[in-house]
Amino acid sequence: MASFNLTPSDPSAFILTAIPGLQDAHIWISILFSMFYIIILLGNFMVLFIVSKEQTLHKPMYLLLCMLALTDINTSSSVIPKALCIFWFNLKSITVGVCLTQMFFLHAASVMHSAVLVIMAFNRYVAICNPLRYPTILTNTQVAKLGLLALIRAVLFILSLPLFLSRQPFCAKRIVPHTYCDHMAVVKLSCGDITVNWMYGLVIAFVVSGLDLMLIVLSYGLIIRALLRISSKRTHQKALSTCTAHICVILTSYTPLLFSSLTHRFSEGIAPHVHIILANLYILVPPMLNPIFYGVKTKELRDKVGKYICRM
Repeated sequence: MASFNLTPSDPSAFILTAIPGLQDAHIWISILFSMFYIIILLGNFMVLFIVSKEQTLHKPMYLLLCMLALTDINTSSSVIPKALCIFWFNLKSITVGVCLTQMFFLHAASVMHSAVLVIMAFNRYVAICNPLRYPTILTNTQVAKLGLLALIRAVLFILSLPLFLSRQPFCAKRIVPHTYCDHMAVVKLSCGDITVNWMYGLVIAFVVSGLDLMLIVLSYGLIIRALLRISSKRTHQKALSTCTAHICVILTSYTPLLFSSLTHRFSEGIAPHVHIILANLYILVPPMLNPIFYGVKTKELRDKVGKYICRM
């Protein structure tokens, strides 16, 4: 690969080091990154294309799938192109403005993604526990309004992160040991008081993600309670089948996110590359697997995908 001068022309720029300690494996890691990114784009754009083309899929559940696909595309596209530039061309410099912009889009997409999962859990609750009222409670318009509220919430919560950081004085050594401008990785470069930044990041990690997770657990708790009142095994199996994909998405999304947030703040003894690998798993794995989960477990979507593949 071509090697370029990694010294920034702008002395205020940051240097992204990708994955420290695994420099010799960067080329192999880049191949995995590029493969994952291609799968992410193909899978999520396929969901968007099929739902937009098929009138029969213009339903609340598929509208939510489109929201999820858009957040997945935004999450991965905020990080992977720059990471590949580091791996392939040694272009490690990133200006402060671009760094803070990347941070905003990445974390806003993460908060939006979490909110969409909450709406999907509510969608499953209404569909299973109040099936007769489902068409009136969750219409396409109502889902669109909930999606807009989720977007506004994400912007309002995350906008403060780059604003707080833009006022911080940074030390002369502006090396970010990461593949992207993660909030805590950049905060640690500040020479000023980072208490507000540290606490606000913690609030977002626990209040936003924690509250969303509690709402999801509450929804499934109510679903389980409703199912226990029904003796039909067929009903139990059908309900479980409709929830399986969503549960898989929740597990693949929240597990690496929570571990990454906690290790950044409380596990100083963990090797740096472990932090970075956990953070990148959150960027790569959920966006790649989400279309697969829903494509396999949702019959309507699976049939439409099969139809378009046969045509091609």
